Amino acid sequence: MDLNCDMGEGFGHWSYGDAPDEELMEIISSANVATGFHAGDPMTMDRVAALAAEHDVGLGAHPAYRDMQGFGRRAINATSEELVADILYQVGALEMFARRHGIALSHIKPHGALYMTAAKDRDLSEKLVDALQVVAPDTPLYCMGVSETWQVTQAKGHPARREFYADREYDATGAIVFARKVPAFDPAALADKCVRACVEGKVRCTEGHDVDVAFESICFHSDTPGAARIGAAIRAALEAEGIEVTRAA
Repeated sequence: MDLNCDMGEGFGHWSYGDAPDEELMEIISSANVATGFHAGDPMTMDRVAALAAEHDVGLGAHPAYRDMQGFGRRAINATSEELVADILYQVGALEMFARRHGIALSHIKPHGALYMTAAKDRDLSEKLVDALQVVAPDTPLYCMGVSETWQVTQAKGHPARREFYADREYDATGAIVFARKVPAFDPAALADKCVRACVEGKVRCTEGHDVDVAFESICFHSDTPGAARIGAAIRAALEAEGIEVTRAA
């Protein structure tokens, strides 16, 4: 099972997140790195790419709406063509730093509100996948299993990885409940949630009943309070269950 985390989300002298990227790299198998529009800057991208190479962690681009003030968690009214161009621009930036450190991008994962927009917007998902099949045909796109993005990747034969969110709630449709801020969680409870999802393919939704989930990667966020403890608890619980933490195949 792949264990991924959104990270590299500082900017200049400002840091953002509950745990240092260096600490998180010891825990995860894939990193989703901010590419400058919601957070991140060239020096941060370069540093995290070097860390990914050092720790043999998959380096993924985490493009967002152009919304640094809102941390990419506010939707912006733009055409699909504009958004795809913004995504490609951001992916290309991180790709250069990956090459500098002798690695390739392992995946692409839209961030925050852009991720949620693509999940519901068939036109955006189709245009994005069409573009990726030209410039990055072998690079997986991370998405929700219950999403237009997943449906489009399957229809077009583009590699994709479905995610399970440790630190987000689920609704009755099996989609995550989008949140701009989250409270502190009990790491053990989140670890149990992830193990159950892996073993039983179930998660308890906000309406109080179980829904089915299918996925190839588990995500937690570096800005969730106690992120390093959460990640470590998830990894330990998975390994105790005999589930190896490794990049998605």
